[in-house]
Amino acid sequence: MSDAVVLTTDIAGLPAPRRGKVRDIYETEEHLLIIATDRVSAFDVVLHEGIPGKGRVLNQVSSFWFDHLSHIIPNHMISMSVDDFPAAFQPYREMLTGRAMLVKKAQPLPVECIVRGYLAGSGWQEYRASKSVCGIVLPAGLRESDRLPEPIFTPSTKAPEGQHDENIPFSEVEHLIGAPLAAQVREVSLALYNAAHAYASTKGFFLADTKFEFGLRDGQLLWIDEAFTPDSSRFWRAETYQPGVSQDSYDKQIIRNYLIELKWDRRPPAPHLPPEIIARAAARYQEITAHLMGA
Repeated sequence: MSDAVVLTTDIAGLPAPRRGKVRDIYETEEHLLIIATDRVSAFDVVLHEGIPGKGRVLNQVSSFWFDHLSHIIPNHMISMSVDDFPAAFQPYREMLTGRAMLVKKAQPLPVECIVRGYLAGSGWQEYRASKSVCGIVLPAGLRESDRLPEPIFTPSTKAPEGQHDENIPFSEVEHLIGAPLAAQVREVSLALYNAAHAYASTKGFFLADTKFEFGLRDGQLLWIDEAFTPDSSRFWRAETYQPGVSQDSYDKQIIRNYLIELKWDRRPPAPHLPPEIIARAAARYQEITAHLMGA
């Protein structure tokens, strides 16, 4: 299995994939083959450098959670074994092992489903200004990183690449996908968050917040994309948790902090990452995976 950084893929004989910030998605007649590259984005901009091993971390973490929480909602995962992939992918076994997933096709819903259990990030900034988050009024006197009385569902738009997602009220989700489906995705999102937070707590971590994507296949709601990865979720070590201040997150916060110090305007082209920041970020991705999955 190669340790080379994978920034982009090109499978001979197949049309070019749809390229997201991190994933390359190939469409076959019956399924999708999703390859998690080592690309990394910050502030919705894809950076020049990749993070060694990142794609395999994201893929393996998603596989773990899809399997662990399949009793709550079906998901799109079929297999991570290259043996099960279509013939066109077989010559790329070394590159694909651990970083690719064969999945069911689904029609993605046009919303990001975000659940917050703690007051952090943009939620903290909004609360300071309005004592609410995404229109949900919260008790007065909360501090940064405080655990909320109960988790809240704070959806956002799914912006095109290069643009920023925007928080939207639940009424807008109802308008976009209909009230019954909106209620279902909210209920499922909260159930997934609560189950993952409970599990992570047994491993010494708190799940501050996370985001989900869902899709429809033959009228059935499926959990798609990624599952509680360091890219989609904010994990904090329980033993160092201290309300009232910003926490040390086990995600790409190392990269964000570096870019913030540079006072970059958050528009392309992004600054280059120095080797020490890349190495620290790679270690952080591996560390949270080892703790949560027992790897």
